[in-house]
Amino acid sequence: MGCRAPPGAMLLLLPLVVLLAACRPGHGFSGSCDTCGLRPIAYHYNNMRIVGGTEALHGSWPWIVSIQNPRFSGTGHMCGGSLITPQWVLSAAHCFGRPNYILESRVVIGANDLTHLGQEVEVHTIRRAILHEYFNNKTMINDIALLELDRPVHCSYYIQLACVPDPSLRVSELTDCYVSGWGHMGMRSAAPTQTAEVLQEAKGGIDTCQGDSGGPLMCKDKTADYFWLIGVTSWGKGCGRIQQPGVYASTQYFRNWILVQMGLLPAEAPTTPYPVYISTSYERPKPTYSSPFRPCPFPRQKLLDFFNLLQELLQGLRGKKA
Repeated sequence: MGCRAPPGAMLLLLPLVVLLAACRPGHGFSGSCDTCGLRPIAYHYNNMRIVGGTEALHGSWPWIVSIQNPRFSGTGHMCGGSLITPQWVLSAAHCFGRPNYILESRVVIGANDLTHLGQEVEVHTIRRAILHEYFNNKTMINDIALLELDRPVHCSYYIQLACVPDPSLRVSELTDCYVSGWGHMGMRSAAPTQTAEVLQEAKGGIDTCQGDSGGPLMCKDKTADYFWLIGVTSWGKGCGRIQQPGVYASTQYFRNWILVQMGLLPAEAPTTPYPVYISTSYERPKPTYSSPFRPCPFPRQKLLDFFNLLQELLQGLRGKKA
């Protein structure tokens, strides 16, 4: 006659089993866009260009996008951005000073080398761009913008969503932070075509630069294997100068504004009209994405607790069998 686990032990295990089934660990693959902040490929790289930075491996930051315009030379890369829902990209308002720049541009997602777009890459047009109503191109205050894509993306190893933090996250306690983009590696160098990553330091030599505008500032969660999108690259004095750190727009501060523009929060009446640019080539569908910025709440500790509890249960069963 086989051994049966005590009912109490099974009840203790049940919540953890449900967690395992509902939410894979951060290094697992998420083929749908139901989580954010995951880097499936990066973990296979063992977590391996910005001024003073290093070349990022393909898929290291799967939410970064390249916003391109045919008026720009080379690949046409104009600014960066971050995919925050399957159909919305967060970027910097100063990238879109001219309406024709928006309507002529395209968004490249899932790429690393912009001169060689692989099969994993998706290319989208911009259906609508929303610049913050109080953006000031002289002071660079409220330098944030949203781009609605022509259609939703398909998440993959190379395409994932970024997590926008809510007010409960203590951003100041996050210390493992990076920026990424395709901007100039040096003030006089030619624009590179591969993504780059770097940790910003006040000593100079490491920074975002021209072409990185709109790209992400990302910090690793303190307890789990996912990243938070905490800033949008805005401006800085030169590139990598000593005691001249880059300036970023806080995504936590603008979170409600972002949700309002996407139709996920009731709108407060603005005192000035929003600068909205719409491509007339497409008809806007009704929003279908109702749960944005949802990281997979699965710290490694929970997985360890599960296996420790499982081990204790098995040891107890062996003792009873003996």
